[in-house]
Amino acid sequence: MKKLFVLMVVCLLALVTGCGSQNAGDTKSSSSQEPVELHVSAAASLTDVMNEIGADYEKEHPNVKVVFNYGSSGALQQAIENGGNADLFFSAAQKQMDALDKKGLLADGTRRDLLQNEVVLIVPKEGGQDIHSFDQLTSDKLKHIALGEPKGVPVGQYSEEILTKLGILDDVKAKAVYGSDVRQVLAWVASGEADAGLVYATDAAISNDVRVAAKAPEGTHKDIIYPAAILKDTKHLDTAKDFLAFVTNDKNKERFAKYGFEVK
Repeated sequence: MKKLFVLMVVCLLALVTGCGSQNAGDTKSSSSQEPVELHVSAAASLTDVMNEIGADYEKEHPNVKVVFNYGSSGALQQAIENGGNADLFFSAAQKQMDALDKKGLLADGTRRDLLQNEVVLIVPKEGGQDIHSFDQLTSDKLKHIALGEPKGVPVGQYSEEILTKLGILDDVKAKAVYGSDVRQVLAWVASGEADAGLVYATDAAISNDVRVAAKAPEGTHKDIIYPAAILKDTKHLDTAKDFLAFVTNDKNKERFAKYGFEVK
């Protein structure tokens, strides 16, 4: 009887010890998270604001590294179509997002319209021409006008739409120089390499070296909407969803507004 009692006590102790070890293991498992590298392809015009948002997200999620790839929306679209590494895409126009959507490359239900922008005419702040309207782009005083390359750069597509509507596209194209993205257009005007250029209002706002000469007349181009979506092939769907929700929280809506974007 005594032996039986001792055996029962030993078994009970073993059971308690085993459960304690298992609970400790569960706690350790739930508190430890695998590191995640989240790749975000974003239009060049989003560079400054997205860098801020990414840094804040990493502070709140130490296991996540946000890696940005900035460029023209057309070039980013092509990279994604060719198998480039991307979990999310933030485009400066609907056209590029539509192309990915038609090819079935977007995760279902994740596409949303985030922001709205506008196109402005800029000139160098110091020593630039006395320009105050788009019509002055036909002046012989202007030798080089910087535009986004219209095949793949949304701001270039909007620019051609505006200039066509104003009836001055051919005159402007005769002295146009084409940038690979909106930031290159901005840089050319800021440095004085171009006499004028067409960029987004948000890009003009970050430079102390350019002056906004005029805003694109109302009705000369379609609405400039920035859509975002998660890519279907992402290996980090939950993290991508969480990041997209973070981008659109109230704090970051205020941040976008600070940079001149109209939040949808």
